[in-house]
Amino acid sequence: MRGNGMAEAEGAPIRYSMRTDVGKVRAANEDAVIDLPEHQLWAVSDGMGGHKNGAYASQTVTAELGRLPATLPAGELMQSARDAVLRAHGEILEESARSGGATIGATVVILLISAGHFACLWAGDSRLYLFSDRQLQRVSRDHSLVADLVEAGHLTDEEAEHHPHSNVITRAVGVGEELEIDKRIGRVKPGDRFLLCSDGLTKYANDAVLAEVLATQPIENVAEHLVEFALEGGGADNISVIVVDVAEGDPMSGLMDDTERTVIPGPRPSGEH
Repeated sequence: MRGNGMAEAEGAPIRYSMRTDVGKVRAANEDAVIDLPEHQLWAVSDGMGGHKNGAYASQTVTAELGRLPATLPAGELMQSARDAVLRAHGEILEESARSGGATIGATVVILLISAGHFACLWAGDSRLYLFSDRQLQRVSRDHSLVADLVEAGHLTDEEAEHHPHSNVITRAVGVGEELEIDKRIGRVKPGDRFLLCSDGLTKYANDAVLAEVLATQPIENVAEHLVEFALEGGGADNISVIVVDVAEGDPMSGLMDDTERTVIPGPRPSGEH
């Protein structure tokens, strides 16, 4: 699946491109992507639980997001997107029960842009990056075993990339009775570029590669270029990429950077994908 598009934000236009690819090894694509330019919302979901169950989980997440009303006020969008993910969580749990308790789940990372600021909602290890002023920042933090070990000082980032349990995630939509969804908000300014991706890209492209491609490739083919890089590296997993550009124009007003966790209390689930 490939796509390009245009949306309109307050003060500056937004352009985006996206691609999802099965890769060179997997039998089916368990990733799903969605673009909702009328809401200035984009999302990537990476399924787990086998090709049938994984595809069901990721497509359930994006289908619920796709049901957001077209007339939804901007001020309600973030809460409504979170509620959509929670509905998907419940639907996937029900499907798991019908399947005899099989592990079915999906990561999700969502980007929303409105009124000069962005919001990122996520669960799992699909990522959002911000490339701004020629600097790459990772907005989301992986919910994974190795990310926890890095944060605790037991592994370096490089060691984490090659750890035998690097694919073990500690949070997923549809796994565990309750779901925690993290949130981060921050300013948006003209010239900013966002990257949403599944781990099928970041297994092959480190921060230096991502920064170089985001700095040099035009919006029309940047998603395609990143996917092709992962395919050339081996393509052992499904690969999904969405790149969103805030075009140069009049400066937009925004909110001060903030980090906040939105929590529905409960134990952290675990799984592999």
